[in-house]
Amino acid sequence: MKKACLLPISFFLTALVHAQTASVPPATPQYRPAYHFTPAAHWMNDPNGMVYYQGTYHLFFQYFPGGMTWGPMHWGHATTTDLVSWQEQPIALYSDSLGYIFSGSAVIDAHNTAGFGPNAMVAIFTHHNPKAEKAGLTTFENQSLAYSLDAGKTWTKYAGNPVLKNSGIKDFRDPKVSWNAAAKKWVMTLATLDHITFYSSPNLKDWTKESEFGQKLGAHGGVWECPDLFPLMLGGQTYYVLIVNVNPGGPNGGSATQYFVGNFDGHAFTPLNEQTKWADFGPDEYAGVTWDNTSTRRLFLGWMSNWEYANQAPTSPWRSATTVPRELALQRIGAEIYLASQPAKEVSKLFPKPTTLGAFNVGNTYDLSAKLKNTGDKYELKLTTRQLASFSLVVSNSKGEELMIGYDKAANNYFIDRRKAGLTNFSPMFAGRHTAPRLATVPAADMRLLFDATSVEVFADHGLTVMTELFFPTAPLTKLTLKATDGLTLQELTYSKVTVATK
Repeated sequence: MKKACLLPISFFLTALVHAQTASVPPATPQYRPAYHFTPAAHWMNDPNGMVYYQGTYHLFFQYFPGGMTWGPMHWGHATTTDLVSWQEQPIALYSDSLGYIFSGSAVIDAHNTAGFGPNAMVAIFTHHNPKAEKAGLTTFENQSLAYSLDAGKTWTKYAGNPVLKNSGIKDFRDPKVSWNAAAKKWVMTLATLDHITFYSSPNLKDWTKESEFGQKLGAHGGVWECPDLFPLMLGGQTYYVLIVNVNPGGPNGGSATQYFVGNFDGHAFTPLNEQTKWADFGPDEYAGVTWDNTSTRRLFLGWMSNWEYANQAPTSPWRSATTVPRELALQRIGAEIYLASQPAKEVSKLFPKPTTLGAFNVGNTYDLSAKLKNTGDKYELKLTTRQLASFSLVVSNSKGEELMIGYDKAANNYFIDRRKAGLTNFSPMFAGRHTAPRLATVPAADMRLLFDATSVEVFADHGLTVMTELFFPTAPLTKLTLKATDGLTLQELTYSKVTVATK
């Protein structure tokens, strides 16, 4: 959507000059993922305007076509019909006299409430005026509209922009809009510095403030950004989930996605409790939001990076990728309700030829590579056990580089350690051992791990605990070893390489 918000504007102006003048570093095709979306070239960050229409999932995203670091924001565009094979499209929205095109959302205006035309695809986004920001004004971010009458191919900006003007809040952005059927109106969830402000509209053009939420709740290590509000069912009851991305202040440093579960009556959001919860505990999922117009299905996508080092990541000629699309659901553990996420069912078609190992004891060391043979760096690994114990999965290469993923029973947490997993000197903030609490309370456990060249996404306990992590080895990490000093029995282990080319 934009930038690391607590840094001065001079930082970003310097980055912009550098982006426009620096030569492109040597290409790194070995780091290009096979099944996570990346632009062919240049800078990408937050997912924007995600909407489903006539069999196609649209992904718009923050994009700077002039370099490989953050710069004047545009809306890039990509589409998919199956959530795994992506086609990059021409840029959808360009910067203009009102400013850069920061984050926002898109809807299908089925009833032509805005008057642009039946089933118009309408983008609601933040105009960010860099001149006003540099001049010290606080009203440099305002909400605007654009519309498409040809399913997102071409766009027209509304002549009456902006439709929601800033009253004096420095960080006033990232409108996530959806139709509230019960209230029969559009509801905008807007990030406003350190809280969320809800607005409503009958026509996407005229907005009325409804309520505020969160100034003294949740994580406040940084500015609140990229919110989302949507209903989910659990046990026959409808709850609302409010996603709020925060930067910095994540559980493992830097950017992260928190959420609240509660109720929304068309005017105000009321949380069930004040507990801070995280959608992803890893350091490399941020700005995650969901697709609109998918009926009862709720699909989530995040930016796979962290503002602490995003501009320095050692990839070329592109920077950044998205997570895999994730299906969201609610789970109750004791008295608490949690948001769980797992790879969308379509992701499974990438792994059609699994190798399965039956029940076996891990012991001190178990060489998986010898059992699996011809392992690569783009694959899915599934583990199940009836009695979870401390263990680590070591993914390594002949150069001594290794990524460690596992569970620490004494601390009752999952972990990923990338301190020895390859390049780390591009940023002092990158190397580290990151942890996530185990929320499940039963002895049995399952883990699903998706590896794709330089990333791993870990979904544990049916998606109750999720971690996303980047790493940059100097040679592919293709050796797999399990270690469990106190013993671990796995009921099943399944390994499957990616066999569907998506790039």
